[in-house]
Amino acid sequence: MKFFIDTANLNDIKEAYDLGVLDGVTTNPSLMAKEGIKGEENIRKHYKAICDIVDNNVSAEVISTDFDSMIKEGESLAQIDDKIVVKIPMIKDGVKAIKYLTQKGIRTNCTLIFSAGQALLAAKAGASYVSPFIGRLDDIGTDGLDLIEQIVGIYQNYGFETEVLAASIRHTQHLLQCAQIGADVATCPLKVITGLLNHPLTDKGLAQFLSDYKKSQEATEQALAG
Repeated sequence: MKFFIDTANLNDIKEAYDLGVLDGVTTNPSLMAKEGIKGEENIRKHYKAICDIVDNNVSAEVISTDFDSMIKEGESLAQIDDKIVVKIPMIKDGVKAIKYLTQKGIRTNCTLIFSAGQALLAAKAGASYVSPFIGRLDDIGTDGLDLIEQIVGIYQNYGFETEVLAASIRHTQHLLQCAQIGADVATCPLKVITGLLNHPLTDKGLAQFLSDYKKSQEATEQALAG
């Protein structure tokens, strides 16, 4: 499974990259605004700064919702860096834009997926990634993990190369369950990834090892002193 971090915060991206497990970044206008990044030129510079940190896969989202504008914006975003994946919404013109950009050799991430049918259309159009939002489905009483499982099964049935990018992941259990049912990618906040590090028995075991080592050193020093 690939790990993407869902943020525009450069410090979090650097920390995830230094951890050695980061495969990419997803971001959007809301996350940019959260970091105080405003204005087209500043946003483009920020995308480039992200690309300079990671090895690949930086999803940059279009703002437009009509075909011609999405194409223009998508091609412009793709020129920032070869690592850019153009993020396109799941709407009719979005599917058309995915087809067009794919034919131009530009990778795409179809976002705001909430049904298997939408994911099927995106894959047919040639999307590199589809982003089902499992947390938002959970919020309305629908099991988002069921959707991941459906999409994975459909793609396996027909050999689609589109990768399933599980988005709107809220906690480590979400992430692990997505891995169990075969999602290709999980994108989430840094705290969800670092949460995988934690287990009380690890902490207890390490404390015991260090305590035993200290006792051993003290015993050795006493023996030498005697």
